Amino acid sequence: MKVTLLNHSDTLGGASVVTFRLMQALQLQGVDVRLLVLMKSSDNEAVTQVCSRSRRNVAFLLERLNIFLRNGFSKPNLFKVSTATHGVSLASHPLVKDADVIVINWINQGMLSLAGLEDLIRLGKPIVWTMHDMWCLTGICHHALECERYKEECGKCQFIKQGKVKNDLSHSTWVRKKNLYNSSNIHFVPVSTWLAGKCAESTLLGNQHVEVIHNAFPIEFYKTKPTSPIQGFDIDYDKNLILMGAARLDDPIKGFEYAVEALNEFHKNYPQLAEKSEAVFFGDIRDASLLENIKMSYRHLGRINDPKAIRQLYASAQVVISTSLYETLPGTLIEGQAAGCVPVSFGKGGQADIIDHKETGFIAEYKSPQSIAEGIAWAIETSPDREMLHNSVKEKFAADVIAKKYIDLFNRLLQK
Repeated sequence: MKVTLLNHSDTLGGASVVTFRLMQALQLQGVDVRLLVLMKSSDNEAVTQVCSRSRRNVAFLLERLNIFLRNGFSKPNLFKVSTATHGVSLASHPLVKDADVIVINWINQGMLSLAGLEDLIRLGKPIVWTMHDMWCLTGICHHALECERYKEECGKCQFIKQGKVKNDLSHSTWVRKKNLYNSSNIHFVPVSTWLAGKCAESTLLGNQHVEVIHNAFPIEFYKTKPTSPIQGFDIDYDKNLILMGAARLDDPIKGFEYAVEALNEFHKNYPQLAEKSEAVFFGDIRDASLLENIKMSYRHLGRINDPKAIRQLYASAQVVISTSLYETLPGTLIEGQAAGCVPVSFGKGGQADIIDHKETGFIAEYKSPQSIAEGIAWAIETSPDREMLHNSVKEKFAADVIAKKYIDLFNRLLQK
């Protein structure tokens, strides 16, 4: 079986990381799999860059310019939407023509246009589209936030300044997607049950083939106890460590202000536990002054590029928290739990696929810092068995488990 994966990049961004892992997981199961990307940064021989940098930049800039113009020259929401008006032609690529199955992943920002997708459909090959956000089921946005217009025909988009008219850029793109999906046989794979629920509610994907398969994680590399001292981090390992990590901690969707308030609630309501605890943050932050509002002991380690150091950090901690307002499938919770950390999180997203409330973690009341604080206290006081936590995610997200689910899907589609 020959499988070709399509993704914007091989290592840059969350969707790229999990797509690269899927490639490796399928390879270990004996699948001949290749990854086509717009931006290659690894030296993996199975990854092929599809065009030159200048060709990539033209497609990217033309799409962004159109959005910029239609959005009244407004920058704040420029990258919260995509229109897939421009991309690279892939239907004639040798690795696409030679594939038995094509697996689309995150292909925005100049990778694949809707016209290019139509060309792929005409090849008559089975097409699987792994969904890492909501873009497939909305007109143009990657996360609809509180908006539910994807249940209708989009239009009046919160991210587009066109006088809030119905026939705006989001609606016209919705129409193009609707026509395309209705004439195709794409099999959509949301990576969480939550995202599958959004598909069922939407007018674009409500009647399409939809099947949940989670992202693959290298669970076997996560140990529940640190195997060696972590060098260079000024952390008191005798304390209960409460971790929070993100590429950018104060990205608005990460709800960082709720994390700060939750830690202060924990400090106020559980003073004895807080005295024996320390909050540890890793990842970039644009406004470091936000950290100064935290009343309990904390450390900010900045960006950590060494995966081994991150795994050791998880193995040394007791709790991993997430206050993301929306999260398709929170990787930090899975990674932390694989190392024996207790996950504490809001539940707007794929958290319910990871956490069994008050068994393997704590799902807090949405946007309630008090509830997150309660969850942190519960996690420290209850201290669930670390091996049990590791095994609970191994059963759901281990690379071999996920690869076999994809192979089963591929075989079913090929038999049709």
